[in-house]
Amino acid sequence: MKKLLIILFLFGILFLNFSPVLAQGTVCTGDACTTLKNPLGDAVNSPQLLIGKIITAIMGVVGSIALLMFIYGGLTWMTSSGSQEKVKKGRDIILWSSVGLVVIFMAYALTKFVITTIAQ
Repeated sequence: MKKLLIILFLFGILFLNFSPVLAQGTVCTGDACTTLKNPLGDAVNSPQLLIGKIITAIMGVVGSIALLMFIYGGLTWMTSSGSQEKVKKGRDIILWSSVGLVVIFMAYALTKFVITTIAQ
């Protein structure tokens, strides 16, 4: 419980106290000028957009993990050789990975709905 509170506290410090750095975009030394490019892309000018990109990346990772779990469950089921125990294990893996995927996407949809409703 203590570790969770520490992680939440650090998350709050990092993301809630976000202040953009107003660095110089172009550096000129003598006759040569160098333009510094934002490594996160041009669309990330606010913390809200950055958090949106992070959430999008996390959703991609979650989808990939779900796909791997579906494949693992299917392989377990297909290679069960008629063993009822392995068939049940493979079916449970597929069932629980699909339930987890539904829960994650419903939480995302509910959060997005609440945030857009509050914003309007």
